[in-house]
Formats: sequence, C-alpha cells, structure tokens
Amino acid sequence: MKKVIYALILPLVVVSGLVFANSAIKNDAARKPLSAAESKAAHRDDKKKWEASPDGLRYKKWETSPDGIKAHASADKIRKHIKDFSNMEGVITSISRPSGSVGGFGMLVKINDDEYIVNYWPEKSDKDVTKYNNDLRQLNSLKVNDKVIIRSHSAGYLGKGHNVVLAGDYIERDNKVIFKRDPRKGGC
Repeated sequence: MKKVIYALILPLVVVSGLVFANSAIKNDAARKPLSAAESKAAHRDDKKKWEASPDGLRYKKWETSPDGIKAHASADKIRKHIKDFSNMEGVITSISRPSGSVGGFGMLVKINDDEYIVNYWPEKSDKDVTKYNNDLRQLNSLKVNDKVIIRSHSAGYLGKGHNVVLAGDYIERDNKVIFKRDPRKGGC
C-alpha cells in the first residue's frame, strides 16, 4: 500500500516542481528591465491608446481650441522659470480658484500679462500641526492686488479653459516668505 501511495505522490511532486520552476522563469523574464527602444515603444503604444479614449479625444480637441493654444503659449512663456526654479513676479487677481476647479487651495495670479492658477497644499503631518496652521494663516493673509514672487517646479493643464496650473512651491510677499513647501525626503 505504501508503494502505491509513494508512486502516486512522486509524479505529483515532480509536476508541481516543474510548474513552479516554469513560473519562476517567466517571472524573471517579466522582471527584466526594458531596453530604451522597448520602453519608448511601450510608452508610444500607451499614448496612442489614451489618445483614442474619450478623455484623450476631448484633450486633443481642447488642445487645438483657442483656449488650448493660449494655455500652451502661456506655459511656454514661463518654461525657463519652471526649469530653473527661479522667481516669477506676479499680482494676485483672485484669492479663489476658478469655479469647477478641484483639489487643494489656490489663487489666480497675473504673471507677464497672463493669468495662472497657483495651487498650494500646506504640508500636514502628525508631527508638526503648528507648521500647517501657520502656513494656512499666512496664505489666508494674501489679498487681491498683492505683489508676490512665486517659484514652481511644475506646470500643467486642466484640459479646459485657458489657465495653466502652477504648483506653488514658494510664495513670497514684501520680501517675506509666505509659503515654502519642504522638498520631499527619500523620493524623486
């Protein structure tokens, strides 16, 4: 009886081992980093899929509209400042974001005759609630027609309207820092 049981278990163990080894080989092949050409091709394929989606079609339509053309022109005007993280002088035109905007706090700022949405998110951590409250208090002290200096690491498009969205990483008024986002630790 023992011989029959061993005879049945042995093939099961061998087959299980082969299946496991085969899946491990496939996983190693899947983990292999893509070459630059393969990565570029994969990105191109993903982009084509997105462009064919309803959101992609809507964005393409917006891009060729007068609002989209104006937004791209506005972004081109400040591209060097974004890249260099340098000062941009502006005047606050509204202390609230346009209707329909979502996420975070923001204001409209006129820089070089173009209006930009400046978003800022005070850092809220369990360790330093006082810094969060102080950031909010200082940001709430801003008023329409205040002259500010802004630095930003990034700019983006809403895909509607003509405003470019800037990340407000640094905001200064009257040579006093109103808001400064701490650089992320341990990340990109």
